[in-house]
Amino acid sequence: MKTNSFAFQGVNGAYSEQAGKNVFPDASSVPCATFEEMFACVRDGKADIALVPIENSQAGRVADTQRLIPDSDLNIIGEYFLEVRHNLLVIPGAKINDVKRIHSHEQGIAQCRNKIIKLNKEMVIAADTAGSAKKISELNKKEDAAIASTLAAEIYNLEILEENFQDAQYNVTRFLIMSKHKSSIESNESDLLTTLVFVVRSIPASLYKCLGGFASNGINITKLESYIHPQGFDVAQFYIDFEGHPEHPSVKLAIEDLKFYSKDYKLLGVYKASEFRKK
Repeated sequence: MKTNSFAFQGVNGAYSEQAGKNVFPDASSVPCATFEEMFACVRDGKADIALVPIENSQAGRVADTQRLIPDSDLNIIGEYFLEVRHNLLVIPGAKINDVKRIHSHEQGIAQCRNKIIKLNKEMVIAADTAGSAKKISELNKKEDAAIASTLAAEIYNLEILEENFQDAQYNVTRFLIMSKHKSSIESNESDLLTTLVFVVRSIPASLYKCLGGFASNGINITKLESYIHPQGFDVAQFYIDFEGHPEHPSVKLAIEDLKFYSKDYKLLGVYKASEFRKK
């Protein structure tokens, strides 16, 4: 997979930028203030790819992106798993006893919550991890620390007070790689994933009927999540990942059942599963 540029949410040094550099080492990165801006950046041709965090093994789904993806007008063409190693960053010379407040994105705070509580420090939620690093660099106060990447430490001239600051050693964020263009994948290729969203009425057995075709056709569902549809609380929307290509005969039958019993349905992408899943 090659690209000239990728967009990410946050400022330089964000984990999303690190993920993009791992996948596209020769591409330029385009920081965006919000996820909405990131999607628009790709739609408008200012970047080729969007690196979209979708879920974390410790903190769960990234609600904002899951809400925005269906209406982004972009296609999922790949996935990437980043093994997150949080660092506690301070201005040069600061010690842990000097620190009173720890700044980070809500996901970063959630993934280090037990350690922060044990240290008895105030938690300060920020827009993103790298933005927190930039802020404490500008504040230049020993009382403020940030949870962010080693890349952020380098960019903003901060010291790493503690490496691997997260509560659990297994801390992985899954990113979706999204583009204006669909992937060109044949239906007989192996290790494929399909992602779609569908809407059901809040009536008994509606979800059971939508998913029955996956069971009867032997299709493995790897992710299924629900969230409230913008139309109201009586409409349930589901986000689903499953193995296989929509044009493969058994998958095609499963999708036909889903389409028959659902109110609405939208294919978001067909792509190769990451090798990380085999670990």
